[in-house]
Amino acid sequence: MEQVESVIFDWGGVLIDDPALGLVKFCAEALGVSEEAYTRAHGKFGPDFQKGLIPEEAFWAGVCGELRRPKPDVPSLWGSAFRSVYSPREEVFSLARQLHEKGTKIALLSNTEAPAMRYFHEQGYDMFDVPVFSCAEGARKPERRVYELTLTRLGSLPEQSVFVDDKQQYIDGARDAGLHTILFKDVDQVRAELAGLGVG
Repeated sequence: MEQVESVIFDWGGVLIDDPALGLVKFCAEALGVSEEAYTRAHGKFGPDFQKGLIPEEAFWAGVCGELRRPKPDVPSLWGSAFRSVYSPREEVFSLARQLHEKGTKIALLSNTEAPAMRYFHEQGYDMFDVPVFSCAEGARKPERRVYELTLTRLGSLPEQSVFVDDKQQYIDGARDAGLHTILFKDVDQVRAELAGLGVG
């Protein structure tokens, strides 16, 4: 077996609490609609927003058109929503930092939107050699291309890399691309599974 030299972490649901429900609640309240109605409208335009195919203004134009509500009068409602629900899991960030300090290459691979990506960069995290965001690449997990792009930027082969995510479909996509995978449950479980692969 090739020695594992890189660990790729998901963001929402692994490094931070999954923001999805909080984002829906925040945006629904801001627009004055039910969470169910917002979720339906979001589903029509969210994937293109997350892949960076449309800007935030076009996303809200589409969503608010569906909901027959006025567009938000703030610079970035999505950015405000994301900041309000952002809840880092310090123990997972600590694990990433410890691995990085020991010489393991660390990447972040996230399906996320441009305002959230900007917020990530504002945090000044220093343990990620390679951050990869769907909105900047035009591709999302579980598309094979986004895993391969991450590996290329790390300079690692699939068999030298481990992908950690909390969603089975994204784990399946990484496994299909040849990576080792860990389905996240908690930080102790991830430490144990990494140790089983000779990492850390």
